[in-house]
Amino acid sequence: MKDKTVVVTGASSGIGEELAVLLAEKGARVVLAARDEVALARVKQRCEQAGGHALVVPTDVSDPESCRRLMARAVEAFGGIDVLVNNAGLTMRGRFEEVTDLSVFERLLRVNYLGAVYCTHHALASLKARRGLVVAVSSLTGKSGVPGRTGYAGSKHAMQGFFDSLRIELLGTGVDVLVASPGFVATPIRARALGPDGKTGHADIAEEKGQRIMDARTCARFILRAMERRDREWVMMPAPKVMLALKALAPGLIDRLAAWKIKNAPP
Repeated sequence: MKDKTVVVTGASSGIGEELAVLLAEKGARVVLAARDEVALARVKQRCEQAGGHALVVPTDVSDPESCRRLMARAVEAFGGIDVLVNNAGLTMRGRFEEVTDLSVFERLLRVNYLGAVYCTHHALASLKARRGLVVAVSSLTGKSGVPGRTGYAGSKHAMQGFFDSLRIELLGTGVDVLVASPGFVATPIRARALGPDGKTGHADIAEEKGQRIMDARTCARFILRAMERRDREWVMMPAPKVMLALKALAPGLIDRLAAWKIKNAPP
């Protein structure tokens, strides 16, 4: 990653922040994108203290014009884009039957799915010119449904399908596509979860108690390693890999296990 230009969305906290700092430690030029300019300034300082170059570009990934400006600014500042990390995300908690504001599903799609589509579209020409890498930070819920996460899982399934298709389209161009699928990670996104009413502040983490929750920096290290190897996929921890393999053989069993696990989580 030394001297590579890497655009990271959702860089103001969590996985995006830690990945940006790790990239800076490797000598990358990091373009930091998110809505919170104050938080981005703090991350920029961390990146520069780590030995890298950092550029702050306040961006709302749900706005296609904002995504276009982000990529144009990266190219203007550093001459091109080597890696795009689509990390910006929004989550939701609540059973579908409890939803009172259906617009929450559109918000999730615009950030988690369409934001990645917009950014990738506007970066693609530069990525092809540099035989670069596209990274999608998805989720295990993008591979298997989870009760209470219908909106989030739907948006991540869309993301997974888009990047799997794009990978095939880009065969022979020199551009690789990596989909990273973390599980439970300790990041601020959990505290800002949307609820069935479409409002934030539904930080109910009861279903996560007793789970192995990875810290954001460790998760970022795994993703960076997958980026350096230009892997096509990274799935967090062995147990989810086994579950995904079993899903193909006994999908009904996996559905019941998921429902049981959520229902019986400690309060």
